Amino acid sequence: MDGFIRTLVTIVLFFGILGLLVLVHEVGHFITARLFKVRVLEFGVGFPPRARVLRDQGETVYTLNWLPIGGFVKLEGEDGDEADDPRSFASQPLWKKLVILLAGVVMNVVLAFAIFAGIALTGDPAIGVYVPYVDPGSPAETASVRVGDVIERVEGQAYGMFTGLEPLLDDLRDQAGQTVALTVRRGDDLVELTATLRTADEVDAGKGALGIGKAAVRDDRGNVVEPGIPLEGRLTRDKVTYPVEDVLGIGVERTVTATGLIIDGVGQLVTAIVTRPTEPPPASGPVGIATQIGDVFWSLGPIVTLYLAGILSANLAVVNILPFPPLDGGRMLMLILKRFVGERLSLRAERLTYFVGFAMLLAFLVWVTAFDIARGLGGG
Repeated sequence: MDGFIRTLVTIVLFFGILGLLVLVHEVGHFITARLFKVRVLEFGVGFPPRARVLRDQGETVYTLNWLPIGGFVKLEGEDGDEADDPRSFASQPLWKKLVILLAGVVMNVVLAFAIFAGIALTGDPAIGVYVPYVDPGSPAETASVRVGDVIERVEGQAYGMFTGLEPLLDDLRDQAGQTVALTVRRGDDLVELTATLRTADEVDAGKGALGIGKAAVRDDRGNVVEPGIPLEGRLTRDKVTYPVEDVLGIGVERTVTATGLIIDGVGQLVTAIVTRPTEPPPASGPVGIATQIGDVFWSLGPIVTLYLAGILSANLAVVNILPFPPLDGGRMLMLILKRFVGERLSLRAERLTYFVGFAMLLAFLVWVTAFDIARGLGGG
């Protein structure tokens, strides 16, 4: 029964998060279309088939649909017809069309920023360093640090999960040779310890300041050839708060970082498709994303799951701006091409391009989902 509940909650979270992200995206199209007086025929929550009409007053029908995967906005003339209607999408000047299409991407970026800034405002979950190994004769051994301990604070300073372990390790390195206070969780108890860290020369030689991982082995040029035992982060019961005046900057920084990582990931994905089509791609399909959401929720909690939703919102923005029909970026590219080639690009050719693009996207989803399922059956 526990497994069934876990699976059910994971499915609900997946469709809830995906639905919210797509719905916010479509709200961007809806608002800008209304601002430009473009007739919106339907605003649908979920995808057809239609379950019921929520509101049918005025020119827009608001519907609830059976497939819980976001929503859609249907504009008058969005397929290139009704060009004689001054309120159709097709009759609008190019810049208005581009703004309407770009608005969905902007909304996803704004949502990602709002999530990241909101979490920073309420406080990041804190992370500690799990001790997998204690060097014999090290400051850690002298201070009675044990394997299995989690170092939660250094000199009373907690560390936010979303900045990773590096700030904590950097603080230890920066205080080389000094005596520092450590707050350590040992089972259910908090233990206060003091340790005199290794000197700067020892740290420069490849030894850890505290000695909670095997020293790195270096070659004659000083390059690490055998890394020490990787240190693992563990959530603690602390929270890391930030000054209110810093929250907006943190939100922007995390949005830019997430977007940059996703752009880099798209590049790696394209390279993998071209050069290694039979190997698992560096990306996940719906099954893989649902599994990741469930794993994060059950192991790290709702705040980290919300942070993941922010990353997925940035991901949706990047994917939709790609110049590939029928994505928003592809539609924008087609509009720009039509401006230059005019009637040489017929409405039939444009629709055929969208159809082929949609078929290729569907094939990609099937391809990546097959690897998701294979990973799941293989246990990793």
